[in-house]
Amino acid sequence: MKIRTGGVLQMTLAMVISGTVGWPVMLLGQPPATVVFWRCAFGALAMLIACALLGLLKKDMLTRRQAAIAVLGGVALVLNWVMLFGAYSHASIAVATVTYHVQPFMLVGLGVLFFGEKMTATKFGWLLLAFVGMLLIISGKQDGGDSSADYFTGVLLALGAAFMYAVAAAIVKRLKGVPPHLIVLIQLTLGVVLLAPFAGWAQLPSTANGWLLLATLGLVHTGLMSSLLYSAIQKIPTALVGALSFVYPLVAIIVDWAVFGHRLSLMQLSGAAAILLAAAGMNFGWRLVRASKPVRVAGDQQP
Repeated sequence: MKIRTGGVLQMTLAMVISGTVGWPVMLLGQPPATVVFWRCAFGALAMLIACALLGLLKKDMLTRRQAAIAVLGGVALVLNWVMLFGAYSHASIAVATVTYHVQPFMLVGLGVLFFGEKMTATKFGWLLLAFVGMLLIISGKQDGGDSSADYFTGVLLALGAAFMYAVAAAIVKRLKGVPPHLIVLIQLTLGVVLLAPFAGWAQLPSTANGWLLLATLGLVHTGLMSSLLYSAIQKIPTALVGALSFVYPLVAIIVDWAVFGHRLSLMQLSGAAAILLAAAGMNFGWRLVRASKPVRVAGDQQP
């Protein structure tokens, strides 16, 4: 019972930390590529220490093929962060985060197209509900917000981030048996290399507070959060992991309202509810019909 309670607390804390990531990003006011570079730099340092303590820095921990796959996933993960952080300033933290949570459906689509997985009627129904929610989010611009074009750009960036995350997750599926801390270390190190030319060296933070925010993103929102998440996943059932993951968007919505004064419109709230309900239904396997039958979708047609 202690292990289960500890896992729940770790998962909840990991999701609370994730839900606050937009706060330091917005306060920094730096270009997304710069912020992600320093997130990767500080995060890689944290994960290097963690891997060393866990004895994972050995040559035989993964093959060259596995390393190449991890690197490919790292490219998608870094692009995911850059797009998501860019979406915050266009569409608000709350809208970007809720939109970002269509990622499970993108992962399902990738599974159908590339891994031979079946699209059931129930999954297709949840997908349609999420799509309706997406349309409501796109249509429901916040009162007093930026232009419609700017808002739409933010939504598109969040969708792009969700797609990149789904790609990264699909790639990581091929790394079974590789310690997750080691995977993250490889991916964060790759992020440092890829984004170094775009790190805005001429416009580095000039105050201790700016560096503290960057360190917080890397050490807390990446290193600590990842460690808590991986530890929790090993202790609690998958269904409970899925349930607690909804703490993330809820905290993001609260932070966006309490700190930045962004209130979701009724249409946006309806869209958010639809997306989160659909994601919950997908996570928990709720059925919309009594018997789910395979549905033919694009990319699954026989010649």
